Amino acid sequence: MDADYFLTVAREAMWVLALASAPILIPALLAGLILGMVQAATSIQEQTLTFVPKLIVVGVSLVIFGGMILGLLGDFTTSIFERIPDLVK
Repeated sequence: MDADYFLTVAREAMWVLALASAPILIPALLAGLILGMVQAATSIQEQTLTFVPKLIVVGVSLVIFGGMILGLLGDFTTSIFERIPDLVK
């Protein structure tokens, strides 16, 4: 086993992590940004006001993209298990 093998697996893991988290983090970021601008424009500085809309956005994102994320993680896990025989060489 050489270091390139493990670096390839680590690179794939980071890519899968980015693809799995982006559909949830990007809408939450946009919701926070929009709510922050509304709060700044109206001078309402209540912290709990932003929590519920962000929670709803994350929930809706999970409903919409949950199947895709689960498939992505399942494919990656299957790929990792298929590589186990390569470790013996």
